[in-house]
Amino acid sequence: MKLHSQFLKLHSHHGGPAEVLVTLDELALTLGCTHRNALHVIRKMVEMNWITWTPSRGRGRRSKLVFLAASEDIALESMMQAISSKDISSALEGIRGHTRTSALQDTLQGWLLAYFGHHAEMQSDKRIDTLRLPVTQQLHTFDPLYMNLLAESFVSSHVFDGLVGRSGERGKVIPGLAHAWETDEARTAWTFHLRKEVLFHHGKVLTAEDVVYSFERMMSTSQRTLYSYIFKEIQEVKALNASTVRILLKKPNELFLPFLCTSRAAIVPRDLQSIGENIFGRRPAGTGPFKVVEMSEDTCVLEVFPYYFQGRAHLDRVEIIYVPWGLAPGPSETGSGFHVIPNPQAAGTGSLSKIHSESSVRKFVTCNTKKKGPLSDPLLRADILSCLHEAPREPFTHSAGLPAAALQIATIPQYAGDAEYIAARLKQHGYACKVVSVSPEEFKGPIRLQSDLIVFSLLRDQDEQLRLYDLYLTLSQHIEPRTRADIEGRLHMISREPDAAARTEGFRIIEDSLTRDHQLHILYEKPAETAYLPSVRGVTFNSQGWVDLRHLWFPPEL
Repeated sequence: MKLHSQFLKLHSHHGGPAEVLVTLDELALTLGCTHRNALHVIRKMVEMNWITWTPSRGRGRRSKLVFLAASEDIALESMMQAISSKDISSALEGIRGHTRTSALQDTLQGWLLAYFGHHAEMQSDKRIDTLRLPVTQQLHTFDPLYMNLLAESFVSSHVFDGLVGRSGERGKVIPGLAHAWETDEARTAWTFHLRKEVLFHHGKVLTAEDVVYSFERMMSTSQRTLYSYIFKEIQEVKALNASTVRILLKKPNELFLPFLCTSRAAIVPRDLQSIGENIFGRRPAGTGPFKVVEMSEDTCVLEVFPYYFQGRAHLDRVEIIYVPWGLAPGPSETGSGFHVIPNPQAAGTGSLSKIHSESSVRKFVTCNTKKKGPLSDPLLRADILSCLHEAPREPFTHSAGLPAAALQIATIPQYAGDAEYIAARLKQHGYACKVVSVSPEEFKGPIRLQSDLIVFSLLRDQDEQLRLYDLYLTLSQHIEPRTRADIEGRLHMISREPDAAARTEGFRIIEDSLTRDHQLHILYEKPAETAYLPSVRGVTFNSQGWVDLRHLWFPPEL
């Protein structure tokens, strides 16, 4: 494929006229190689009948170059080779970099779609079912303590288990690694009874000491993590015997049991220390239905764990591929193998079945009123946020005028498109803006307090109350002291409230207050959806609205 890339590079620089006069030195500069290697490349392209080359004698003399092959044909051939050899990153790079026409992009994307989906093959008289799925977030780690992205949490939820879990019924907590549990009257002492003979992927049997290690590791971390406000309130974790664990809280918190259902509270083996955290994050050992057997920059491969304590999954292998842009599925009558599409685009899904999870994603922008600057003025805040409404607005006539410096909008790469949209809308109304996009880890740091506007996202799933608590706790850090005190007071009452509906009402009051004070503006909310071919069986969702891989299966052709 290297020769294909070299041809496309030459064609990009020198293609066009039927005949090009060029020196060998110029070609070497284009290819980024020596004079001698450039001549070698030219000869190979002549042998492939991609070009004709008529050299002129003498250094510096111009020779005649004629392109016989179309760049689109070479790009297509290169991408097909990359897909056939499973070099998906090269295929994606080629589609982005070398396609000039939408027709060619459609052709190449069609080839790529055929790579995804369900594939069955016979190995030693056994049918092996493989599902290939695209994700638009690059996977970095599956260590429950260090995950930042939903796609990482999705994989982790199939590799690890927690003490308890969620059922399909919203709000219901079901047994996980613990088959039973109880709490005292003060609701600060929680006792969990573990299942017997549960195996980690590396063959070790789960004991109470693994649970103690997992929670003490969370409690002692200096890492800024989601839900840290929960596990930082744990006073002690103690193994009463090999199968019983008691967790003592500093004060009662009704969000503690829901927290134990999240991927963040997954149980890891206590011999993780001997493995090393960096290695463990990419090749973890959990107790889940699938184990990680391969992890690279673009691909994660899961294989079924046949000894899973809740029963073997139907699939044998899952390959999760990083695709940095959306894939539009083709209609099923084309024979595409692309069977399961998370959050499909509307086009091209007419012949597919669709199912909605109870989850949605809400995008919003907040104002940093703790920073000394223009957004401390409520009238200016109101005008800025009104620019994001579709309805016409009155011209801004505040005596202070528009801010002299550009407003800084902070976000992470996944939400950069939303931040650019906000900047464009504000620019239309005379507000200069600059977007600063940083990694999720950097976003937890001082960048938010240095910015004027912050773009957030909230996944509204079965863990919504946990996420809302974490969200408003974070928002309170860049809000002026009076409002911050009010939010923190309400959050304290919410954490002590045993009734879920009353907690929901408490969160609604906080949202309404922030909206009225022009501290918060909801951009949009998008429901999570999955499209799939009728051949797919067992489509259910986990607590985050992702398809639960452990239940998927595909009937054989009879």
